[in-house]
Amino acid sequence: MLPDEIKPALQGVIPSAIVTASSQGVPNGTYLSQVHYVDESHVALTHQFFNKTHRNIRENPYAMVFVTNLGTLHTWRLDLEFDRSETEGPMFDELDMQIEAIASMTGMSGVFKLQAADVYRVSSVRRMSLRTPTG
Repeated sequence: MLPDEIKPALQGVIPSAIVTASSQGVPNGTYLSQVHYVDESHVALTHQFFNKTHRNIRENPYAMVFVTNLGTLHTWRLDLEFDRSETEGPMFDELDMQIEAIASMTGMSGVFKLQAADVYRVSSVRRMSLRTPTG
């Protein structure tokens, strides 16, 4: 389901946006440090600070994530359904190291604490495009 051409957008160079909604339909949007390719039908999102996002996902397991490729500026919309949280293991350790690297490069070492790698099933993926006056 995830095309190979989306992989550069999953490198975390440009922060990704996530949108969730409560069980009452109240939306919440925020930015993610990392969207990690797990396999062709799953991604993992870093769960650090997102109390409202995490609460929404427990009430309503669906989310929308937008990732952007820095080289092409193509943005992709991923429709996701929560699958599981991982708080240990190889994927968690890899994401924890990446978060610490990002934090140290921005002078925020020790501030970002990875609580979990939240794994989502990708239900759809679509490349977004801007409309222009000619097309």
